[in-house]
Amino acid sequence: MAESRVNSWTDTAEALGADLHLELAGPGSRRAVLTRALREAVQSGRLAPGTRLPPYRSLAADLRVARNTVADAYAELVAEGWLTARQGSGTRVAERAAPPAPPPRRRPGAAAHPDRPALDLVQGRPDPSAFPRAGWLAAARRALTAAPHDAFGPGDPRGRAELRQALAGYLARVRGVRTCPERIVLCSGAAHALRLLADVVGGRWAVEAYGLPFHRGLLEAGGAATLPLPVDDGGAVVEELAGHSPAPDAVLLTPAHQFPTGGPLLPERRTAVVEWARAAGGLVVEDDYDGEFRYDRQPVGAVQSLDPERVAFLGSVSKSLSPTLRIGWMVLPGHLVDEVVAAKGEREQWSSATEQLTLAEFVVSGAYDRHVRRMRQRYRRRRDQLTATLAEHAPRMRVSGIAAGLHAVLELPPGTERTALKAAAWQGLAVEGLSGYLHPAAAGLRGRRERDGLVVGYATPPESRYGAALQALCRVLPSETPENH
Repeated sequence: MAESRVNSWTDTAEALGADLHLELAGPGSRRAVLTRALREAVQSGRLAPGTRLPPYRSLAADLRVARNTVADAYAELVAEGWLTARQGSGTRVAERAAPPAPPPRRRPGAAAHPDRPALDLVQGRPDPSAFPRAGWLAAARRALTAAPHDAFGPGDPRGRAELRQALAGYLARVRGVRTCPERIVLCSGAAHALRLLADVVGGRWAVEAYGLPFHRGLLEAGGAATLPLPVDDGGAVVEELAGHSPAPDAVLLTPAHQFPTGGPLLPERRTAVVEWARAAGGLVVEDDYDGEFRYDRQPVGAVQSLDPERVAFLGSVSKSLSPTLRIGWMVLPGHLVDEVVAAKGEREQWSSATEQLTLAEFVVSGAYDRHVRRMRQRYRRRRDQLTATLAEHAPRMRVSGIAAGLHAVLELPPGTERTALKAAAWQGLAVEGLSGYLHPAAAGLRGRRERDGLVVGYATPPESRYGAALQALCRVLPSETPENH
């Protein structure tokens, strides 16, 4: 039999909407080839247990074979146990025909430890169970009902005007940002924003010595060189910018809550970095990493408010709502807007217009404020549970960065971080080491302390597993720890 490939589209009324793709190839009669193709589809898992197959007549018509050919193939597979046939239920893939699940893949270097549950204390991810489904759905209905027809056509590369207008008001009210909708460009998140700014600004970027390697990689992939700035309890030591010659073209900071060490940028340093940008003609890029979540202090306003022409402000809903909503924003100096829009492209291709409209409605209606306040309370309780557990089991542990954000840093004695991470892997606990965030070129920077530590995220675990994750964390900590402040 000559090789052929057939896609069969079954009649919706007869097959309840089921579509079926089969490859008919190889020797033998039509019945043998069809039987073999169906058996392979079930055996490989492409047809899942319980899947209803098309009726004889529909599949026969699509494949251009006799109805009896399909009936005989089905009957043979029913006899072999791959399919089941019941009056009124049609022909379905047998439940016991599911292929065996592959063994779980283990990370390279992770200790094998069967039968232990995965406990997740990785930073940077919000509680997925807390997404405001009902509120988001209600906002989506209102937004789509009111949306103009052009919302469903080619998108403006700046993003939907409704969301830019909503963000201009929200960011002014909550973060002290000074802007207008025309200076806001929507993007798919902070990473996308950095890619665009790397394309536009290029050159040399100063970055915090401790920060996301992913962000440094984005800048370097865009052709920018990254120069580390020391970090202490007052944030980035921006005075070091003056020591670089030639001057960097831009500096990337997390001033509201330094990531990952946790402190806000000191007021005198906020002023100093803006003065540097004015004198050197540089750009300050302010990553508002998790500025919505603060617990023990007043909100820290945006550095952008000190000079909107020298500071670009980046934000997203990745921490406040969900990273699956690919919506972020750049509040740009006026002279960068057209260049960034040109780098982005002529049409919006990164962020769904319908989700932008929904977020605009979510913000304007006040639902976003209510959600953030609710999550702030939840994360504060989790933060308090973390500190209480450490006070009980590791009272001398030095903990930093807990006044805001979604994580804390546990400082360890020098040389113990790697051992703690190995112990965590053995406990089935996912947690990260502080040294993984250090810039490779940061060794020898003036004022840099040797720091071993664990970066502990407390937002992600479900409530039912959070206590167990904290207990596992305490078991992996060294018996001697730096004295808590």
